[in-house]
Amino acid sequence: MAVKQHLSSSETVALFRKYVIANYRRYPVNLVRGEGSWVWDSEGKRYLDFFPGWGCNLLGHCPEPVVRAVQEQLTQLIHVPNTWHIELQGQWARLLSERSFGGQAFFCNSGAEANEAAIKLARLHAGPNRYKIVTFEGGFHGRTLGALTATAQPKYHEGLGPLVAGFVYAPWGDAAAVEELIDAETCAIMLEPIQGEGGIRPAAREFLQDLRRLADERGLLLIFDEVQTGFGRTGHWFAYQHFGVTPDVITLAKALCGGIAGGAMVARAEVAPSLRAGMHASTFGGNPIAASAGIAAIEMIEREGLLARVRHLEELFRNHLGQLQRQCDLIQDVRVLGVMIGIELGIDGTPVVQACMERGLLLNCTHGTVIRLLPAMTLADEQVAEGCEILAKVLKELPATLNS
Repeated sequence: MAVKQHLSSSETVALFRKYVIANYRRYPVNLVRGEGSWVWDSEGKRYLDFFPGWGCNLLGHCPEPVVRAVQEQLTQLIHVPNTWHIELQGQWARLLSERSFGGQAFFCNSGAEANEAAIKLARLHAGPNRYKIVTFEGGFHGRTLGALTATAQPKYHEGLGPLVAGFVYAPWGDAAAVEELIDAETCAIMLEPIQGEGGIRPAAREFLQDLRRLADERGLLLIFDEVQTGFGRTGHWFAYQHFGVTPDVITLAKALCGGIAGGAMVARAEVAPSLRAGMHASTFGGNPIAASAGIAAIEMIEREGLLARVRHLEELFRNHLGQLQRQCDLIQDVRVLGVMIGIELGIDGTPVVQACMERGLLLNCTHGTVIRLLPAMTLADEQVAEGCEILAKVLKELPATLNS
C-alpha cells in the first residue's frame, strides 16, 4: 500500500487560515500519525505526548484493541437511530453500570452533552419550581450554553449573555457557602471531584462528604462531572471511588471510547426514569462505532491491568516531579492523582509549553500558571523519565531566557 503523502505544516496552516474558523489557538504543526504516547508531524518530527487528545487518549494513540473493534464494526453496522435497540449499546451500559454504582446510562457524544443531560435530569427529577444548581468557582463543564453557564468562570461567559437562568456559584471547597446558597428552588449540586481545567485541584474528602450530606438532607441530586477524571485516570474506574463518596449522577466522555467520540451520563436507577421518553435525545449517542470502542476500551483496561499501572505511574511522576520541585524555584506546588498532574508555577506557563514542544514534548498550560499533564495509562517508565527530563531542562533554562 502506498504511503500517504501529507501537506507540510506550513501548507496546512495556510489551508486553515482560508477555510477553517479560527476559534482555536492552534500550534503551527500538522500532526499526522500517533502510536502509544508518540505522535509525528508531517515533517517526520516525533513528539512524546503527555497531553494526548486533551485527555481523550488515556489508552494512548490508536490502541490496537479499540482499532480492531472499530474496524470490525465498520463492516457490520455504522449507525441506526436510537428508536431501535442496539445490542452493543446495551452491553456497554451494563459494563459501565457494573463498574460504577449500578445505575442506568444515557449516551451522547461529548462531555458538554453529558452535562446538559445531567442538568435536564436534575430539573425533571426535582419537579416544578426547582431548577437551581450549585456549581463551583474554577470548575469547567463544557461549551454549550447550559454547560457554559454551569462553568463558574467569567472569562468563558464574555459576550454570550444572557446566560441560562438557575446557576449559582460557590467557592471551591466551601461547604458552608453551599449550604447558604441552597433554597427551595435548588435541585442539585454539580462539581468535578478534581477540577481539571481549573488547575488539577482535588476536592477534600470531607468537603465531598459534606456535599453528600447536604444533598441527602435537602433532597438534591449530587452530580459529579467525571468527564476528565473518570474511566481510570485516578487509578480507580471513577474518581468518586477514590474519595469514598457516591454521587447520584456521573457524566463521562474524553477517555470513554479510547479516542473515539463518545459521552455518557450514568444515573442511579431510582433517578434515571425522570429523563422520560421525549425529553432528551442524541442522534449519534451510543452508536455502534462508539459502543464497540467503549467496550474494547473497558476490556483492554482490565485485561492489561491498567488501573494498577496508573497507580504505578502516579508514584513515578510524584518522585520525578518532587525531585524537580526541590531543584527548581519556579515550581510552587505539584499535584498528582493517578495520571492527572498539575505543576503550579510562579510564572506564566505558556513559554514552558512552547519550549517543551520545540524539544519534542507535548503538554498543556491551564489557568495561566499550571502545567497540566494527562498522559496515557500505557506510558512506559522510560517515557516518564524522558518527559520529566525535558521539562526539567526547560524549567532550569527558562529564567536565563526570560532575562535575556
